[in-house]
Amino acid sequence: MSSETRVVTSRSGLRSGYADLPPGVRRAVVLTMGALHSGHAHLIREARARVGPEGHITVTVFVNPTQFAAGEDLVRYPRSLEDDVDLCAREGADLVFAPSVDTVYRDPHPVVTLDPGPLGTLLEGAIRPGHFRGMLTVVFKLLTLTGADVTFFGEKDYQQLVLVRRMARDLDLPVEVVAVPTVRDGDGLALSSRNVYLTDVERRAALVVPRVLEMGASTARDGGSARDVVSVVQSLLDEETHVITDYAVVTGPELGTPPERGEARLLVAVRVGSTRLLDNTRLVLGGTA
Repeated sequence: MSSETRVVTSRSGLRSGYADLPPGVRRAVVLTMGALHSGHAHLIREARARVGPEGHITVTVFVNPTQFAAGEDLVRYPRSLEDDVDLCAREGADLVFAPSVDTVYRDPHPVVTLDPGPLGTLLEGAIRPGHFRGMLTVVFKLLTLTGADVTFFGEKDYQQLVLVRRMARDLDLPVEVVAVPTVRDGDGLALSSRNVYLTDVERRAALVVPRVLEMGASTARDGGSARDVVSVVQSLLDEETHVITDYAVVTGPELGTPPERGEARLLVAVRVGSTRLLDNTRLVLGGTA
């Protein structure tokens, strides 16, 4: 919408950033924890395509403490605000909202938070108790503060995407949640801010993840069942000595029980050294089109 990207850190600054918008302007928000990469740039481009040249795009940069459990990488999570703003400016974002923790959480220990329900106890929720409560709470807060009409989430964090969509639907939030396909490096590894932690050896080992996704999808296309897919994927993961599998599962598109035939999802989470990597792919079980 404008040729200059504005950076604000306060609630009042955010309000002033929207004060001069004409009525009816379509507003998009891309929610991030910073350390932006090409995947985030793709989200911003998708936002611009959706709202058009006259629309307004906000990118939030906020490392949310409530979605990190004790012992996780909150302190060492990569932070690079200056570089992040540069990327947002290159991609044509209108506003960057980079608040402090005190700005987002007026009370450091909020009493009212969002319960993710049963879906929040599965997979990542089982491994990281409280993660999705913290994630949904901050997403709700940032969507409310920005007043967005549309928001964009990458499919790489598929469980997060499903939960945000369910929250918007169940709570009647006036926002459209758009899924954006996973962006990958040339070697197939899904882009992630945490990839910077990988050593060269670990990076090579991590490439087993995109390989097993391809193999799982191929097994499904050849008529394989959910059990067949998991068996093939797990055997390949077990062959990589530098990789520890947290889970490799097949679910329905909304994380429920997969069908015998038809659309499903293969979700994989592994640890390579000190780094956890998530990835997933769409399946069509039973060889159906």
